[in-house]
Amino acid sequence: MEEAGEALQREGIKVLLSAQSGEHVPHCPHGPTLLFVKVSQGKEQGRRFFACSACRDRKDCRFFQWADEKVSQARLQSREEYNRSCQPPMSHQQYMTRFQEFVALPLAKRRFCRDCQQLLLEGDWQEHSGHRVLGDVSISHLKRPSQLLHPLENKKSNAQYLFTDRSCSFFLDAITRLGYKRVLCVGTPRLHEWIRSKSSLEESQRKVKSLLLDIDFRYSQFYGEDEFGHYNMFNHHFFGGEAAHNMCQKFLREDGGRGVIVVTDPPFGGLVEPLAFSFKKISNMWSPTSDPGDSAELPMFWIFPYFFETRILQCFPGFTMLDYQVDYDNHTMYKYGKTGRKQSPVRIFTNISPERIVLPESEGYRYSMADTCMC
Repeated sequence: MEEAGEALQREGIKVLLSAQSGEHVPHCPHGPTLLFVKVSQGKEQGRRFFACSACRDRKDCRFFQWADEKVSQARLQSREEYNRSCQPPMSHQQYMTRFQEFVALPLAKRRFCRDCQQLLLEGDWQEHSGHRVLGDVSISHLKRPSQLLHPLENKKSNAQYLFTDRSCSFFLDAITRLGYKRVLCVGTPRLHEWIRSKSSLEESQRKVKSLLLDIDFRYSQFYGEDEFGHYNMFNHHFFGGEAAHNMCQKFLREDGGRGVIVVTDPPFGGLVEPLAFSFKKISNMWSPTSDPGDSAELPMFWIFPYFFETRILQCFPGFTMLDYQVDYDNHTMYKYGKTGRKQSPVRIFTNISPERIVLPESEGYRYSMADTCMC
């Protein structure tokens, strides 16, 4: 589970976040790349290089460029064309237009291609005639797209381990108890749809709003631009450009920035430092004041395995690890258990005082923060 992030450290590869200059950073299909260098005993060894922010394996993204390399205009143009070819086939607005047409169809004509992971309009049927197609797609299906879509499985870049209903229920209960009205879901599609489905049943004054940021563009088929943003959390890149960035900032700053919390569940094979760098940028988007004396922090739940505690606390010294076990539907080892190896290693790191967070007594948690040592 930790091998990807730790492997780079063992191999002596360091990411240089503060040394990057935005206008000179090359782009791959996943947005701005990151600057890396080999290190030995704390000293740089060899040339610096740019590589993909999201993919640790060259098989997943082949981008590589030496930092001091001079790239020809022809190569730059070829790279731009390649990057464009890797983007979603339609814009978010086009997906939403199709979605409205899809919802207007009678139930018997609502189809979803499992092979292409796409909602089908009548004009698409012939093209997908030899594919595995699900029929009678109901409104209930559309409200739970994570149950229609195949989870992404590359744990080094975009692995989608989907929360169980148990964990979703805990998160929403904790969020409402703490008084938050808006949730920025970064890489947590199951929680986003859980919040939306439960909030639709609540009275208007108790409703919780949710905005999903995720690298999986397939969710563009199901959510409007005020509900979903195509986003890479390893480099803080909004694929929708300034409009998507502004939409997120507006969500964060609504009601003067009060009543909002970030819940994020990054791929466990990703590097902690770039993630923390992005989360700090999200916090800067939220900050309702530029006063350097303001100590206010954007509330956050960062879901990650407990063995990354030291790394996370190096980036966020004010965070605390809670004892609550986060479990997942689609991972055999990340299940809730009361003893030994059956326990999920995934925990919640937060800058909210642990005394304010009530863990479920029905599962044996004490009211006060439990011992988090899992050695």
